[in-house]
Amino acid sequence: MKKLIAFFEIPAADFRRAVDFYETILNVKLDVFECETEKMACFTEQGETVGAISYAPDFRPSAAGVLIHFYCDNLESTLQKVIEKGGSVVIPITKIEAEGKGHFSVFEDSEGNHVGLYADTMTK
Repeated sequence: MKKLIAFFEIPAADFRRAVDFYETILNVKLDVFECETEKMACFTEQGETVGAISYAPDFRPSAAGVLIHFYCDNLESTLQKVIEKGGSVVIPITKIEAEGKGHFSVFEDSEGNHVGLYADTMTK
């Protein structure tokens, strides 16, 4: 098996708000594609699309769905951006008790989804 994860989608009720939210907190620019009733803003990694914020009439945000975690350099500053953009912290920064593992946090995004953040080390 080459790669285990093929692609992820984060549902959005307000597409533009969700794009602004993730571009701000992750400090990235997302490529936006719109066709008829569906919209996608793609996350890329090493030139390859790995996921997207997605809008479709029947694709709804949920706090009880799959939980993905994004890498970030600084959990504290990223969580501050989450709050500034209308999100909230669900699980505060927590040390992973396995040896060699870093810290994580879970937030609720602008659309009501729960999403995680992960950092190898704590940056002050």
